[in-house]
Amino acid sequence: MSRRKKIVARDISPDPKFGDRQVTRFINYLLKRGKRSVAESIFYDAIDVIKERKKTDGLKIFQKAIKNVQPMLEVKSKRIGGATYQVPVDVDAGRKFALATRWIIGFARAKKGKPMAIKLADEFIAAANNEGSAIKKKEDVHKMAEANKAFAHFK
Repeated sequence: MSRRKKIVARDISPDPKFGDRQVTRFINYLLKRGKRSVAESIFYDAIDVIKERKKTDGLKIFQKAIKNVQPMLEVKSKRIGGATYQVPVDVDAGRKFALATRWIIGFARAKKGKPMAIKLADEFIAAANNEGSAIKKKEDVHKMAEANKAFAHFK
């Protein structure tokens, strides 16, 4: 039994514009050096760019993109008898959102030559259409878990 304290999750207040806690969590991941106003303006500008391009609700595209990128399975290293196995495990709900967010932001930051809001909007649109770098990353994680299905009994 663990001797550590139980982790108490902080209550995150919904964002002021959409009233959505998921948006607040995404903005928190987008933060750099504590500049919340910059992160918020990048996110809201990305939603506006999506609204202009797709002529639909930008928030719905964002939610669909996050849902499409979330992985169902991942592999974790487990050491058994001197050998290390990649064991496929189900992904917890909080970790699903964290991974999807990290992948989308990471691939948006990796692109060069455009403002961050436009790069983020491009990633959201691509992920909502089940294409793009973040979706490829999710498929790679699923392939890895599928390839190591033989070690699932080590859970």
